[in-house]
Amino acid sequence: MLEAINSFDENLFLFFNGLHSPIIDPVMWLFSTKFFWIPLYIWFLWLLYKRYPKHYWTVLVSVALMIVASDQLCNLSKDGFMRLRPSHEPHLQAIVHVLKYSNGNEYRGGMYGFYSGHSSNAFAVALFLITALFRNSKYIIPIALIFAVLTAYSRVYLGVHYTGDILVGAIMGSLLGIGFAVLHEKLRENLRI
Repeated sequence: MLEAINSFDENLFLFFNGLHSPIIDPVMWLFSTKFFWIPLYIWFLWLLYKRYPKHYWTVLVSVALMIVASDQLCNLSKDGFMRLRPSHEPHLQAIVHVLKYSNGNEYRGGMYGFYSGHSSNAFAVALFLITALFRNSKYIIPIALIFAVLTAYSRVYLGVHYTGDILVGAIMGSLLGIGFAVLHEKLRENLRI
């Protein structure tokens, strides 16, 4: 059963990783970098500030704790499962599409990839925003989800995560995003702010 799941995951990865072109390569590289999304993060923080202006610190603490939790759970999973990234898998290395740095070295990520921290963090942020803001800003749903999906897909495109890594990261991140948004609301209620 596990072998069949791995085989399906590899084939799905190879399909999505194979949808590359020289034009899209730099775009996907940008989608995978945290710095590219800084203007969007600033806008997200501004929306949260507008929604919770009185005690904005509760938002910042909640989001910071959520990202730390997302990163640490992901790292524990990578160290625990030790599933090689497709870019490091011996039988796939020759056929995986990876990008090269300007110095000619290939970007292959760390050794282990289950599950994707990029995917987990992006979906955590997206679901926190959706949960916290959807009553006041309906347009936040598609924007936050597009951000999360593009970030997650870029990791498959770059050859450093299987689709299963991305899916589990999206699920874990979504649970964390919703959970921390609910905790944030409870905190605000308890503090009467």
